[in-house]
Amino acid sequence: MSFQGPRGPNGLTAGFRLFIIQRHRRKKRPLGEEGETAEAERGQKGMDNRTSKQNYYLDIADSVLERSTCLRRKYGAIIVRNDEIISTGYNGAPRGRRNCSDLGVCTRETLHIPSGERYELCRSVHAEANAIISASRRDCRGATLYLSGEDVDTGAILSDTTPCFMCRRLIINAGISNVICRTGEETYTNTNVRDWVFNDESLDVKF
Repeated sequence: MSFQGPRGPNGLTAGFRLFIIQRHRRKKRPLGEEGETAEAERGQKGMDNRTSKQNYYLDIADSVLERSTCLRRKYGAIIVRNDEIISTGYNGAPRGRRNCSDLGVCTRETLHIPSGERYELCRSVHAEANAIISASRRDCRGATLYLSGEDVDTGAILSDTTPCFMCRRLIINAGISNVICRTGEETYTNTNVRDWVFNDESLDVKF
């Protein structure tokens, strides 16, 4: 998903600003453990009651996930570089194919497959992948990807949000520097992508 047109000082097009304004942010209770608390952010607020820059972009990712067509978990991702939103993405079927929300069935749900397993049975393109597809590598290099997730049944924030192994490889090759994932209403994790380069999970596979 891409928003074209003149950008304002905050990096948003007029259409996307209207999209954000029209959606009132819902308060949601985190699912499971709260996750990593951004203590540095709390200390920096002081007398300034504005939301942090990290949560500002996570709130936008939270709006993007509302377009998701997944029956299990909704995810929204945005790529930001130099305080400009480059692209957005949410998880859903490839263009032209019927969405799971239209079919009313999820194969992985029917087979009771745990989250994070048997991705070959999933019909969707992940939010991170869709955001990367909608951007050029030139714009992705040195950028930050923000990711937010929501449980479809409860509407709760997913405290374990993190890119899957396949999306991590796309993120590495796109040249993205950091990934910030929402874990609670105001909490998040901030991962340096270089950690995924040197901590290669594919080498841990046992034959």
